[in-house]
Amino acid sequence: MLSAVEHSAVLHAAGVHERDGGAVSAVGVSRTGAVRVDAFAEAVAVPGTALACLQTANHEVGTLQPVAEVAAACREAGVPLLVDAAQTAGRLPLPEGWSVLTASAHKWGGPPGVGVLVVRKGTRFRSPLPEDEREGRRVPGFENVPAIVAAAAALRAGLAEEHEQERLSALVDRIRRTVPRVVPDVEVIGEDEDRAPHIVTFSCLYVAGEALLTELDKAGFAVSSGSSCTASTLRPSHVLEAMGVLTHGNIRVSLPRGASAADVDRFLEVLPGIVRRIRQEAGVSS
Repeated sequence: MLSAVEHSAVLHAAGVHERDGGAVSAVGVSRTGAVRVDAFAEAVAVPGTALACLQTANHEVGTLQPVAEVAAACREAGVPLLVDAAQTAGRLPLPEGWSVLTASAHKWGGPPGVGVLVVRKGTRFRSPLPEDEREGRRVPGFENVPAIVAAAAALRAGLAEEHEQERLSALVDRIRRTVPRVVPDVEVIGEDEDRAPHIVTFSCLYVAGEALLTELDKAGFAVSSGSSCTASTLRPSHVLEAMGVLTHGNIRVSLPRGASAADVDRFLEVLPGIVRRIRQEAGVSS
């Protein structure tokens, strides 16, 4: 079982499980994107449930999930909990109670292609990969040691910057407050407080997300519409649909390490004119 707003990789894996004859249940979320603990606890208690999945923070809107509370419900039901910590590892303390945790090094400034899989001691686990019979390893071949060391070094460097996440969070707060004030007919999405420090998402009525991406790219801003990993499909975001919010004209801003107040100033300066111009070209006045 999983939440309705999990990363597409988790949903695709669940789909494969269903095609192979397994059953998958999804727990809905609130309008801000958070799962209800009581609904999750009820679902995980269904006999035959083998695994529960929940992200620490949503990839598209940044809303933090109640992982510790859900983990307690999973523990009571005797069901292992897989936690996707990609958006918060290296930024926020890891939640408690998980059985298996995943993360991605490039999210904290490490090299792309290095994934992290942590299996808590005592958790039943069998790798889907073939074993190397010569050495008894779970994964055949040689590890990319330089990339692994680089990932660890980047993580340490990021954690040493004690106030960087607070600084980014303040910039996100500024975007959340300012965009509805300077752009008419905008919905800022997700939790105001219980959120990842670097992500802000908003949707603009009467504007196509792709048109916004193109114009912001010309202005020097690399943003995404919906999830950065599914934006190229041009399909409505499954996360925004599950939340019941506006799915079009959506912009997701993810502030990288080192993003400056000047960057945010310029973004907030150019955004109103871009939205206004696109709306006028579509015959909408604002």
